[in-house]
Amino acid sequence: MSTKPVENLELRAIEQRNEIHQTTAELKEKIAAARQRYDVSANLRQRFTTIAIVVSCLGLIAGYGVGGVFSRR
Repeated sequence: MSTKPVENLELRAIEQRNEIHQTTAELKEKIAAARQRYDVSANLRQRFTTIAIVVSCLGLIAGYGVGGVFSRR
C-alpha cells in the first residue's frame, strides 16, 4: 500500500477547506453589505427631506379630508 493516495486525500482536504473558508468569507461580506443596504435608520437619515415632504403632504391631505367631513353641514 502506497502513501500517495493518502497524500492526495490530504491535499484535497486542504483545498476543500480553503474553498469553504473563502465561501464563508464571501457570504459574510454579502450579509454585511445587505444589512448596511437595508438599515432603516441609515436610509431615513439619507432621505430625511424627501420623507418629511411626503409625510407633510399626506398629513395636509388627511387634514383637509377630515376638516371637510365636519364642515359640510
